[in-house]
Amino acid sequence: MLALMVHHIARVNNVNDATPELGNRLRVVRAEKDLSQAAVAAMAGVTRQTIIAIESGGYCPSVRLALVLARALGRPVDEIFFLKEEES
Repeated sequence: MLALMVHHIARVNNVNDATPELGNRLRVVRAEKDLSQAAVAAMAGVTRQTIIAIESGGYCPSVRLALVLARALGRPVDEIFFLKEEES
């Protein structure tokens, strides 16, 4: 019953339609800099598991963490993180 209510609320509020998914190029930028996940994690003050989760799309970082990662990698935040466009 609870799942049905959550689904209904999401549909009413157009949650799935109004909230684009966050994509990232963290793995690519990290590779360009020849940095390991552990090195990037240390630079950002998080665990390697956090970097793994971000790269796989399983974790959406906070704005603060996205900015910290961008600064640590010397790139603008929008070169690493982006909103995925809806597929036509």
